[in-house]
Amino acid sequence: MNIHEYQAKEILRKYGVTTLNGRMAESPDQAYQAAKELGGALWVVKAQIHAGGRGKGGGVKLAKSPEEVRELSKKMIGMNLITHQTGPEGKEVQKVYIEQGCNIKKEYYVAVLLDRKTGRVVVMASAEGGVEIEEVAEKHPEKIHRVQVDPAVGLMPFQARQLAFAVGMSEKVASKAAKFFMGLYKSYEECDCSIAEINPLVETAEGEVIALDAKMNFDSNALFRHPKIMELRDLTEEDPTEIEASKYDLAFIKLDGNIGCLVNGAGLAMATMDIIKLHGGSPANFLDVGGGANKEKVTNAFKIILRDPNVKGIFVNIFGGIMKCDIIAEGVIAATKELGLKVPAVVRLEGTNVELGKKLLAESGLNIMPADDITDGAKKIVAAVKGM
Repeated sequence: MNIHEYQAKEILRKYGVTTLNGRMAESPDQAYQAAKELGGALWVVKAQIHAGGRGKGGGVKLAKSPEEVRELSKKMIGMNLITHQTGPEGKEVQKVYIEQGCNIKKEYYVAVLLDRKTGRVVVMASAEGGVEIEEVAEKHPEKIHRVQVDPAVGLMPFQARQLAFAVGMSEKVASKAAKFFMGLYKSYEECDCSIAEINPLVETAEGEVIALDAKMNFDSNALFRHPKIMELRDLTEEDPTEIEASKYDLAFIKLDGNIGCLVNGAGLAMATMDIIKLHGGSPANFLDVGGGANKEKVTNAFKIILRDPNVKGIFVNIFGGIMKCDIIAEGVIAATKELGLKVPAVVRLEGTNVELGKKLLAESGLNIMPADDITDGAKKIVAAVKGM
């Protein structure tokens, strides 16, 4: 689950991470009032969307008066902000964050995340702040410094100082940065984050260390432990179909292809998408109904796929272990009869009750093509979609 910058900063402040004073606003007048309350001579107007790269897309602007804050907010709220993370469709800005300015001397990057190669949490930092870290990793990997965290003891103070010195901070600033890093790690650990990222982390002319931006993503499987964080979820930032799928406990992610996929098991779902691409097709979604799905769950999954106007064909690929093939067949039949099946569909069933499942589909009278295996199924659905 993602949250907005202003929400992330509210959490981080509780862990001793220094941020600038700011206010969220949903209208130009609220933005004007926020600037007046914050005071000072410089403000930053920031679009609040669940995507990075806002500055390059025109979603971060400086203002030198409350009146200018209002005018910039007027232009920003309601705009369709396009960044490298939103894709060409962009995201509508519904709120802005008004923040005090500061005297920036140097920008850095710092993040806490899981290194899947080692199975350990790492804290990584770079002196190349304000730049996409992917770009730094590709062109200058030596500029990214990492420390691995022992889960038994957590991030140690000496490691935090080691990281601060590695990115070139002076001894005075490094002491403050070390406390900053410790607080950031603690927020990551206690809030069950998948990433806690500050880009940029700034050193001011006064020698302060401040989070100028903040990104926190959370492990959805652990949110039951954090009801307060769950309340921060902004459904307007999420795909409506994905929200509906979550109501039925379906793992669903919308993609930009035209072949709908209904699969049980995340690994099989990934393999199904790969083999569709291998044979010249393009998956329209990732959809895992799980191992213990019932007829109703399968029916709802099929309905969700069919509602996508981009879907020109469907590939159902089921390996029945706990999930029985006849249950999948019943769900497919129920959904197609209710919604009507106007696109080609290929079904590959294997495993528990496979013969019964195939029999139900064959006797349903529906225009469904059977497949012998995953390769046969992928070839058939790609050919059927291209032949439409």
